[in-house]
Parts: sequence; structure tokens; C-alpha cells
Amino acid sequence: TRPASVRSAMARHAGPRLPLIVKNLIPTLSSVFDSQRITATAFFAELLSNNVVNDLILLETCMDNMTGRQKDACILVRMLALRGLGNIASGSPEKVRKHGAKLLASMVNGMDDKDDPHNLVALEAMSSLSKLLDHVEERDIQSMLLHIAIRIRPFFDSEQPDLRQSSIMLFGNLTKFSEGNCEVFFEQILNGLVTLLLHLQDPKPEVVRACKFALRMCGPNMGCEGLCDMFLNHLREDRSLHYGEFMNDVCKHLMQSYPEMLNRLISTNLFYFKSNWVDIRAAAAMFIGFLVLHVDEDHCQQVDLDQLLSGE
Repeated sequence: TRPASVRSAMARHAGPRLPLIVKNLIPTLSSVFDSQRITATAFFAELLSNNVVNDLILLETCMDNMTGRQKDACILVRMLALRGLGNIASGSPEKVRKHGAKLLASMVNGMDDKDDPHNLVALEAMSSLSKLLDHVEERDIQSMLLHIAIRIRPFFDSEQPDLRQSSIMLFGNLTKFSEGNCEVFFEQILNGLVTLLLHLQDPKPEVVRACKFALRMCGPNMGCEGLCDMFLNHLREDRSLHYGEFMNDVCKHLMQSYPEMLNRLISTNLFYFKSNWVDIRAAAAMFIGFLVLHVDEDHCQQVDLDQLLSGE
């Protein structure tokens, strides 16, 4: 039986017996057998998505045991433990605020997992963190904001679409907390802006939707009303996008508001000339063309023509 089905059945019917079941399962979390630790962790993770753990005063017990599995030798156990901690957002959202700092630290540790060749733990950490963000105290996320933004940035270009989608969605969600770190986070928005705009041409529709969401969230933090309005109006999920016209107008606003960024924007786009995705290579060339078209004469000298002509 799948863990979700077991958890659901037990939540409905086991009632007062659940504390004893949980108590008897705890030793299994330290079993020498991977399969037993995986099964027990999956059960605890699913249990945490139901408010029954709160009713039966099991939340702290389950949460502490999931936190304790973060150093497990098995990747799947570490991944499931993070899923369980993220599930508190749906099972006991009112408790997330109380344990926010601890939960956020677990997600950051998961993103920094060094023994995760396929990034399964990092993916779960990003997905779970996005769920928790609606319920944490702003002060708890503020101290970690910059570290998280920098850590997830490489995933924007991952070959794995689910990593691209999750990291970009998380970045969009992080912007809600950027007010206190406006200047610092603005730099992170600028670092990711070209990538987000280019991935509007991503081959995967779910990644395109994530980019639209992230750009809509970034707009109000960019200090340019024209760009903000464009992102809000043209990047609605239900609206198709004429990419060429959109990028022409975006570059016009960028060069009016941030002309000193021209060389930086060109250099970032040149990096994408080597992208594996043909549509993104084409978008990068178009992006540079529109930037040069709209820059004023005073800032033309920023352009490194040798670099531009060589495409490197």
C-alpha cells in the first residue's frame, strides 16, 4: 500500500492508537536496512500532511524525527524527510511560524547537500521551501534570503526541467521578502533577469509558466514602472506572448532605466549563445540586438565590439 493511503486510512480510523504506532515506528528510522528507513520516513512524512498529528500532540515528535534523518546515508531518506517537514505547511500551517527558523535551516541544508548527484534532495528542499514561505515569520527568512537566492541560481539552467521550474518558482516566491534587503536582493534580480527572460522561450511549458510568475513577482522591485506594468500585463499565465514585440519593449525600458547595465546584459546573453536549446540561443541574439538598438549614444562606448562580433 502506498504511504499516502496508509497515512490517510490511519488518520481516519487509527485515532488514539496513532501515538503507539508512531512510538513503535521510531526505532525503524535508525534501522540498518535502507528499505525500512525509507518506509518509516515516508510514513512520517505523509502523516505530517494531516492535522491529526497536531490533535494528538505528535507534531514535535514527527518533526524532530524528520530533522534527525537529514544526515542519513540514503538520499531517498533525506529527500523524504524534507518532504515531511514541508508537509507541515498543509498539515499544521499554524505551527510553521513557531518552528520557522528550524524548518528553514533544514531546507537550506538540503539545498547544500553535497552527496546528491541528481539533485533529488535539493529539488525537494526547493519545493518544500516554497510551500513553507507563506507561513514563516519574515525575520526568519530575511537572514537566509541572500544565501538561498545565490544557491538556487545555477538551477535556472539545469538540464532537468523540474529543477528549472522549482528553482525559478522559489525565486519568485522569495521576492515577497526582499523589502528589508531591497538593494541586496535587487542585485540578485539583475543577476537572474536575462535568464528569466530567455527561458520564456524554454522548451518546457511548465518552466515558461514559472518564468512568467517570477518576472511578475520581480517587477515591483525593479524601480521601473514601465517594466513592472509590462510583466504584470503581458506575462499573465493565460495570455500568449509575442516574444519579439515583448523583448523589444523590455529592452527599451531597460536602456531607459539602466543604461549603465548594457555591457553586463550583453555579456550574460553571450553566455547563452552556447545553450543546448536553439530557441534560447535565438532569443539571446535577439535580446542583444534590441539592447543595442535602444541604447543612447552616451552609453554606446560600453559595448565591447570585439566580444560582440566574436560571440564570446
